[in-house]
Amino acid sequence: MNFIDSFTSPILVASGTFGYAKEMDGVIDLSRLGAVIPKTVTLLPRSGNTPPRTVETAAGLLNSIGLDNDGIDEFSSQKLPYLQTLKTKTIVSIAVKNIDECPIFGEKIMRAADSVGAIAAVELNVSCPNVSGGVDFATDTKLCEQIVRKMRDAHALPLIVKLSPNVWNIGDVAKGAESGGADAISAVNTCLGLAVDWRRRKPRLGNGFGGLSGPAIKPIALRCVRHIYKAVKIPVIGIGGIETIDDAMEFFVTGASAVQIGTANFYNPTATMQILDALPSALAELGAKTVAEIVGTLEL
Repeated sequence: MNFIDSFTSPILVASGTFGYAKEMDGVIDLSRLGAVIPKTVTLLPRSGNTPPRTVETAAGLLNSIGLDNDGIDEFSSQKLPYLQTLKTKTIVSIAVKNIDECPIFGEKIMRAADSVGAIAAVELNVSCPNVSGGVDFATDTKLCEQIVRKMRDAHALPLIVKLSPNVWNIGDVAKGAESGGADAISAVNTCLGLAVDWRRRKPRLGNGFGGLSGPAIKPIALRCVRHIYKAVKIPVIGIGGIETIDDAMEFFVTGASAVQIGTANFYNPTATMQILDALPSALAELGAKTVAEIVGTLEL
């Protein structure tokens, strides 16, 4: 049994779209979620990119937040205590600038887990397109293996690696993550895009380019999940344009053992609950009782 099977449900919420969970308390029943993933934290505080940082597109959201956060120490002391009180699991999303940060980060993560006890897994974000070097480790198989191995050696918690769709060989990169010791793959992060104000002849985001999420990227995410599912033996967590039960079921049969709801949380805050309510009957349509029975059953 992989560690994802221990979650109370296969419906999770994606980093950067759910705040620190407190913002959604009272809006949905957090205990029904398999896990919450707060926004990505870095070793030191980051102020993020130049505003404006988000812009709506025809079928999604373009963002250039730039990993704005208060750093792992502040997160551990100010955010984790509340997350510990939730009746669901917490997966901590982290990003490192280089391999040398891994041992330091790992030590801080383990210290936080020992003192607060609220960390079920670590999601290593090697695929943020909004910061300098943010996707370097997700575009090269060997580099991905190296950073994952270094982070794997740095702590004892389950390790999820979040990959970028902005590559041609995502199956090979996933193999690198698996070889480095990853326990699961999250797929995918946002697609690099650009929104333009043609009258001003300027980009609509302060940083120029940004990451596209939402319904527009679902076909890309499904393609990536299928390639990864075929390439590795560890479980895949699907992300990208999921709002309805049909979206979630598409990811399950394509190869995802769980899914993360992201951009939909902004415009339909109860999307996770609607999916959970509809899941039993959707599974019954396929003659199944659990998601595990249908994972990867796509005829392709």
